[in-house]
Amino acid sequence: MTAATRPDGFDAVVVGAGPNGLVAAVVLAEAGARVLLVEGADRWGGGLRTESLTLPGFLHDPCATVLPTTLASKAFRALDVSKDGVEFAHPPIGAAHPLDGQPAVLVRRSLEETSADLGEDGQAWRATIGATARAGSRLVDTLFSPLSIPPRAPFAGARYAALGLLPATVVGPRVFRTEGARAAFAGMAAHSMLSLREPLTAGYGMLLGSLVHSVGWPVVRGGSQVLADALVARVEKAGGEVVTGQPVRSLDDLPPAAAVLLDLTPRQVLAVGGDRLPAGYRRRLAKYRYGPGVFKLDWALSGPMPWTDPRVASAGTVHLGGTLDEIALSEAEVAAGRHPERPFVLVVQATAADPSRAPAGQHTLWAYCHVPNGSTVDMTDAIEAQLTRYAPGWKDLVLARHSRGPAELEAHNANLVGGDIGGGLASIGQFFGRPTYGLTPWKTPVPGLYLCSASTPPGAAVHGMGGWHAARLALKRVGARAAVRA
Repeated sequence: MTAATRPDGFDAVVVGAGPNGLVAAVVLAEAGARVLLVEGADRWGGGLRTESLTLPGFLHDPCATVLPTTLASKAFRALDVSKDGVEFAHPPIGAAHPLDGQPAVLVRRSLEETSADLGEDGQAWRATIGATARAGSRLVDTLFSPLSIPPRAPFAGARYAALGLLPATVVGPRVFRTEGARAAFAGMAAHSMLSLREPLTAGYGMLLGSLVHSVGWPVVRGGSQVLADALVARVEKAGGEVVTGQPVRSLDDLPPAAAVLLDLTPRQVLAVGGDRLPAGYRRRLAKYRYGPGVFKLDWALSGPMPWTDPRVASAGTVHLGGTLDEIALSEAEVAAGRHPERPFVLVVQATAADPSRAPAGQHTLWAYCHVPNGSTVDMTDAIEAQLTRYAPGWKDLVLARHSRGPAELEAHNANLVGGDIGGGLASIGQFFGRPTYGLTPWKTPVPGLYLCSASTPPGAAVHGMGGWHAARLALKRVGARAAVRA
């Protein structure tokens, strides 16, 4: 390294200042370890960034915006970033799912209100999504630490798994009777970026739907970068050092340390680790599969979206794609390497929760659809057509637009390989073998080398648990070395 060296060395070096790397660095530094956090980009945050992508005064998050797993995770509960001035803003409605020719399905913070709106499917929603929400943090901790033995909530976990291990296309039609409830469930399940005909997709739908009721689907007031900045401040306050603009191309680039934690996906780990990694481990990492990419658009709007159902304007997240069958077809097309004509589109109206992200009376909007990994197809027209389907005339409000396809996303953040925002395919095989099989996948065969990215359990989203698990393992080694040094 050409910067941030100290004569007495470091106990731990964390490479990559995305959510998991930031959490790992905080845990290590606040435990007394001497930490260096190294980020290749010119700014820390990774998926927690906020930029002016369109016009002055409009704040856009290039990646993560809606952060239910942050509030739910054990790591962030322990860190309690509220004491650092981080404020989570909740929209009036957590998520909405517009439909053709009928009212949108609104998933509210209140389970009872949501169930009442669903009519004849209200009881089924309470028995599935509601039961998952009522299981609370013990179930979330079990799912976010899937390799822990014994699990925190074995009985709730078993009940969840009875449906959650199945495909959403199996569970949706068998549990729900109405088109609206099935569609809302499919929209939640489609966050998995898998074909809804695949196992586990029902589990994604149940968990994400439940988080609306248990913790909400909030945004960080002022932008996701505020959270990243708060975590960096925690590292520095505890005596750690943070360096940006320093790409790490080899482990040899790093100063000596008892532990090195890589917030990198397997492709980068192979490049950085090189021959330091055992041949068998390299082969296993090389087999790791990446998932679909995304094509993302951001807009600056002169006013609120003119949704056909006006209530949708109060939702922080909007799922566009029609019925369960339509969404399942769209996601199956992507899984088969094709581009759907009518893609499932995930929309975020951050200003519904946080008006400070745009000038008074104006709004930000972003949307993405799933595409095959590494796609070069411009999906702007397809995404905007889905918006027009449910909000005719919305284009009259557009002041500016910004687009990023898979190549641009990867150039912005090297962990988004081929535009994959999930750190790897979320299939059932890679749910447990992420990135390789074992009870401690955060620990590599190289002594003192750990992995902590979204390519480790429990996978994608801003929960910090990959960093949490890796840091706790690394502390055992760092503590032993520190004791010897003392």
